[in-house]
Amino acid sequence: MCAIIEDMNTPIISIDHISKTYHPKRSPDVVALKEVSLSIHAGAFFGLIGPNGAGKSTLIKILTGLCIPDTGTVSVGGNDVINDYQAARQMIGVSLQEHAFDPYLLVEEELYITGGYYGKTKEYLKKKVPELLEQFNLADKKRTFTDKLSGGMKRRLAITKALIHAPKIIILDEPTAGLDVALRHELWDILETLNKKGITILLTTHYLEEVEHLCDEIAIINKGSIIYQGDNKKKGLTENSELEQLFMEMVDQHESDPI
Repeated sequence: MCAIIEDMNTPIISIDHISKTYHPKRSPDVVALKEVSLSIHAGAFFGLIGPNGAGKSTLIKILTGLCIPDTGTVSVGGNDVINDYQAARQMIGVSLQEHAFDPYLLVEEELYITGGYYGKTKEYLKKKVPELLEQFNLADKKRTFTDKLSGGMKRRLAITKALIHAPKIIILDEPTAGLDVALRHELWDILETLNKKGITILLTTHYLEEVEHLCDEIAIINKGSIIYQGDNKKKGLTENSELEQLFMEMVDQHESDPI
């Protein structure tokens, strides 16, 4: 049975002393996680940062049931990710850095099929798909093949797919990688709006200024261990970046100038 947590001070994600070691056939063992514990409360905007190979991807795989830890337990919304897999997975939407779109599908078809994977009815999707396309400024692209979208549009579609089943949590892996400053700010605004609506967001990124701007709390992982966790006391810092402010002003001015 699905246990739903509504108290904003109650952990919606509980990770308790999980470890994971990979055993490649022709290579030495790889210790991905060592006794990792994290607690993320409902409604948080949580930033997980660390160098490549630190263990972020393995942690996400364990949260989403794609990888089983050697030791420890993980619960999502009070549901154990192994014993209550379906209930836990239903609460999570995932947007990975590498897009997984079918190039032979139109944008709206991609969303309808994804919703079907979660068992959503046609009646639900007929309402939800147009709503999300409008929210993410993709309504005019609904009859466009997914491989014809620009990089920024693909990023927005990936997050739209993650939200199609109305999850309580979304996990974002490098959501703004490769985007220019204007598109990055546009995506920031969308993510902040989602978080204000009560959606818990777990963000992994290499852009430290992104974490400073968006996240309430941060954790640093390195060599499979959490080496720091605490509140982000500099939230919103980059709002006053002079260079970014100048860039945005000039782009906005140029966009409004007559051709």
